[in-house]
Amino acid sequence: MHAHSFGFPLHGRDGTVREALAALRDADAWGRIRHALRDAVAHQVAVLPGVVVPDLTVLLVLGDPDDVYFIDTVRGFSGNGSATGYLSLTLWPTPENLHRLEAAAVHELHHNLRYAPGGVVWDPASVVVGEQVVSEGLADAFARELHGDAGYTPIGRPHLDDDAVLARVAGGLDTAGMQSFVAWVHGDEAAVRFGAEPVGLPTGAGYAVGNRLVDAYLGATGTTASRALHVPSSEIIAVGLAALGRG
Repeated sequence: MHAHSFGFPLHGRDGTVREALAALRDADAWGRIRHALRDAVAHQVAVLPGVVVPDLTVLLVLGDPDDVYFIDTVRGFSGNGSATGYLSLTLWPTPENLHRLEAAAVHELHHNLRYAPGGVVWDPASVVVGEQVVSEGLADAFARELHGDAGYTPIGRPHLDDDAVLARVAGGLDTAGMQSFVAWVHGDEAAVRFGAEPVGLPTGAGYAVGNRLVDAYLGATGTTASRALHVPSSEIIAVGLAALGRG
């Protein structure tokens, strides 16, 4: 899995990898992530006292500086919080990524909490694109609730005001099956990278639309991302699209 994802090269770049490891150490990456997760859990539990919080194992991995897609297209960062009890952050220690360590970790934590036992059920066979789009928007909104603008996932920011992207993603929200998600959420370059069919979207399109839908929902309902942790994506989409004049 390490060799076929974005993991650091195992041979030939020892000096570069050690320098990057030193950058993480100098930035107190592990301590900052630990404190951010503890604070975020405390914040979420205070808002929703009954929420299930799994025991968490966090994997922080240096990425591959020679992978052009990883470094340029996704800006040297990839995260995963889809497996209950586990968070993974694969990154190259650019100034941007070091600045938003806390926000990135909290984003992945939100996925863990939304889909923990007693929360939203994720069925890989029937889940629709809209669920992941909303989950990315909610996770960003939760990270922004705690860490300000650093909570925006960088690949989505260029398209936050793009109405054409909003319209295109909105047309695919009911597409079912996880095999479709990479194209609709991450964009065409990701689809090509991982063997899916492109659908005509830029990188990070689903993140941008998720943020727009969630922010529209939060504004219309007067609630917060932490209070909306378990709100069904269908409700957020319906209210969000209506608030954006597209219902």
